[in-house]
Amino acid sequence: MKKKELIFIGGILVLALVLWGGMTFMNRGSHGSVRITVDGEEYGTYSLAKDQIIQINDTNICEIKDGKARMISATCPDHLCMKQKAIDENGGTIVCLPNKVVIEGEKAADSDDSSPSIDAVT
Repeated sequence: MKKKELIFIGGILVLALVLWGGMTFMNRGSHGSVRITVDGEEYGTYSLAKDQIIQINDTNICEIKDGKARMISATCPDHLCMKQKAIDENGGTIVCLPNKVVIEGEKAADSDDSSPSIDAVT
């Protein structure tokens, strides 16, 4: 390889690293939220940016920690909601059927969804 080709390839690599770093830095501050509903009615919406414990009526306890939400306590007999994986702003749902509690992950309102969308018509 010639010297100019090496400089060109190096420049492309540096540009790619700068763009990747910029995208990582810009997405760092945007946290989504979780929406909790009980028996079909909205109980509340909570930010994933703040670590907190949420008491849902007298039946369930949800924990938000490190940008993820999970169920840590429930009065239901099978505790399947506690075994479901943690959810974040990328989506996901935790459901406690006996207590009629649903926790859904949502993207931040100001986040730019740059992922390609699929249009089934075209």
